Amino acid sequence: MTATISSFPPSAVAALEVREIICVRGERELFSGLSLQVLPGQCLHIRGENGIGKTSLLRLLTGLTSPESGEVLWNGCSIKKDALEYRRQLLFLGHRDALKEDLSALENLRLYAAIDGVALSELNAFASLWRFGLKGREDLPVNCLSAGQKKRVLMARMVTRYAQVWILDEPFNALDAHAVLELQGLIVEHLENGGLVVLTSHQPLAIPGLRVLDL
Repeated sequence: MTATISSFPPSAVAALEVREIICVRGERELFSGLSLQVLPGQCLHIRGENGIGKTSLLRLLTGLTSPESGEVLWNGCSIKKDALEYRRQLLFLGHRDALKEDLSALENLRLYAAIDGVALSELNAFASLWRFGLKGREDLPVNCLSAGQKKRVLMARMVTRYAQVWILDEPFNALDAHAVLELQGLIVEHLENGGLVVLTSHQPLAIPGLRVLDL
């Protein structure tokens, strides 16, 4: 029993696009005039020194914050105008794991499925956790898991979320070498099925067709 990522139907307009955005934090301008486009099957790796604005850019792409000027579009529409549809297609994992520490790995998956409005069978939940080495740990409270095991719970969520757009902030932190390869394989699988990925990482990545944006 293996959990796999669903394929997404092809679309002539499916794209995440940024047009001439300016990002200001406090009184400091982090970047300006930034435009980019990410299409199905593409992964954009955002690089730069700490404090340069990588996480701020990811938050703009998710709609959690708004640019000083310019706009972010999904399928040719502003993510502000069609926010509900965009959220249905979005998985955002920040640099904090955002897991409920007092709940088990299995309960966390069920909770996020309910929040996301995703049907999650018990079979798929177990299969996703087992795929990432959590067999026998499904019912342990998350606060009993290591940092790497918590990341594996999040990897299981990536499989069960069924979102086309993945925005990931430092997803490889706290992973050992084997888990890094697993996560890279998961990202490649998502891209091959028509997904889009935007991520930050200080690590070199072995992802076919990877594009890089240096802030």
